[in-house]
Amino acid sequence: MKRNPKRVLVGMSGGVDSSVAAALLVEQGYDVIGITIKTYKYEDVGGNVGNDSSCCSLDGINDARRVALKLGIPHYTVDFTDVFKKNIIDYFVDSYMSGDTPNPCVKCNRLIKWQEMLRKADSLGAEYVAMGHYAYVRKDSDTERYYISRGTDQRKDQSYALWGLTQESLSRTLFPLAGFTKEESRATAERFGLPIAAKAESYEICFVADNNYKRFLRDNVKDFDNKMSGGKLVLDGEVIGEHQGFAHYTVGQRKGLGVSHAEPLFVLNVLADTNTVVVGRDADLLEDGLIAHSANMMKFESLDDGRDCIVKIRYKDKGSPAFVQTHADGTITVRFHEAQRAITPGQSIVIYDGDDVIGGAIIDKALR
Repeated sequence: MKRNPKRVLVGMSGGVDSSVAAALLVEQGYDVIGITIKTYKYEDVGGNVGNDSSCCSLDGINDARRVALKLGIPHYTVDFTDVFKKNIIDYFVDSYMSGDTPNPCVKCNRLIKWQEMLRKADSLGAEYVAMGHYAYVRKDSDTERYYISRGTDQRKDQSYALWGLTQESLSRTLFPLAGFTKEESRATAERFGLPIAAKAESYEICFVADNNYKRFLRDNVKDFDNKMSGGKLVLDGEVIGEHQGFAHYTVGQRKGLGVSHAEPLFVLNVLADTNTVVVGRDADLLEDGLIAHSANMMKFESLDDGRDCIVKIRYKDKGSPAFVQTHADGTITVRFHEAQRAITPGQSIVIYDGDDVIGGAIIDKALR
């Protein structure tokens, strides 16, 4: 189907941000179609059956429908449960079972909210997809490359979670809330008379609605307790106790170790192949750099010769100066100017040039 340059598919979760994004695009004269994606089967994920209030939940679907009715736009609910399970839920489980700490929202953005949504946009003749994210999409007029920049509201900036988007996805993306603060978004929802103007935000991972990762993994991994049993806690090469299952631990964790010691202990490493959790002191968490894989570059095609940048190693990290070099195999080497604490395999790094996202990757291992 030929794409209409004024038609836009808006991902509507039923929350304030995506609802306001849809309302603004209607006001700007776009031909808006609201889409809410069903990403999981409630009976499969457990934890909150019958009381679903997270993103992509039953309540979210109903709220999105009410907003669409208020705006006078068509609204569809699309079942992405199979592709979501394969690409997000299975990845989440496999990562924990391999000793890593996954970042499912980053993967969901690339593979579900954009890749699958763009396929749906194509089938409906829409040129663009739009989301209620607090970030900018920009284009470099010299290189013709698209990239993400931090949103105006630094407290709500979502650039970190968007590093995986492809050039094709970025070229067809609209972010109506890029220049808004959260307070302005709520005020705009009230101006449009939207029924979700006072709705609270959802922070948990959508398919772990009770925020209980232990329960979720136990429910989704066959013979989970037996696979976790008998694992050793190791300090300075000596066994000091047994852990409660390596998949329950992440680098930097202090609470829940189940052992007493003269000084505070923290998780340094999770070794799934030997069912071992290595612990140490706070100073042992400091690392000089890292190697990351599955790189996706945005503002620059590569950093083959290396460059000083600002690198974030987790969502709430403020970012630190580092020398960054990309490699032909899709890996990135990062050497920080000052050692960083608790570099965690499975988490994302995002590389910044000022407020602009150069690219990102998934942490493989820390370097000393």
